[in-house]
Amino acid sequence: MQIDEGCRIFPNVKIGRGSVIYGPSIIGQPPRGKKAGELPVVIGEGAVVRPFTTIYAGNQIGKDFQTGQGTSIREKNVLGDGVSIGTNAILEFDNKIGNNVRVHSGCFLEMVTLGDNVFIGPNAVFTDDPHPMNCPHYKQCLGGAVVEDLARIGANVTILPGVIIGRNALVGAGSVVVEDVPNDAVVVGNPAKVIKRVQDLTCPPGFFERPYLWAPYQA
Repeated sequence: MQIDEGCRIFPNVKIGRGSVIYGPSIIGQPPRGKKAGELPVVIGEGAVVRPFTTIYAGNQIGKDFQTGQGTSIREKNVLGDGVSIGTNAILEFDNKIGNNVRVHSGCFLEMVTLGDNVFIGPNAVFTDDPHPMNCPHYKQCLGGAVVEDLARIGANVTILPGVIIGRNALVGAGSVVVEDVPNDAVVVGNPAKVIKRVQDLTCPPGFFERPYLWAPYQA
């Protein structure tokens, strides 16, 4: 294990074998109202945490985890194995992320559930509050989106609270998703609308009969 000088590792932090923590990074920062070491952080083996990353206390992270530079991960997140969180991406609280997920640079997620083998393109934003701000029923209405297994979200997409993105769906770059997306659907636009199925896509260079004829999509 390598932990660079300039890193701050709080008490009650467990980092798996073979991990590299580049400085300056902070692991185990207590959230507001909690004492140092009161909440645990568990990071599995083989992690690579790049400079200027902050991971708060109260997180469970699987093996082979990676961050870009300047990643921020708040409390109460659960991440599976093989998760990559890009440069300057922000995970606010209470996200649940499956295995082999890529969250690209500049993304913002709060109270979001991502299945396995999900791809989130750069600068995608997931909102969680349908009527900001100061609604007296804020806590009852608050809730993030669900992205099911194998779905792909393009760059600069905005997804509204409570939306469900179906299994193997594809959301085109720049779309604003205001309602649920069916399994295998391709949606684009503002508001996003279904234009075809993933199975109807073509491969312009001709390498494949159509895209996604490879694992894990055709495992």
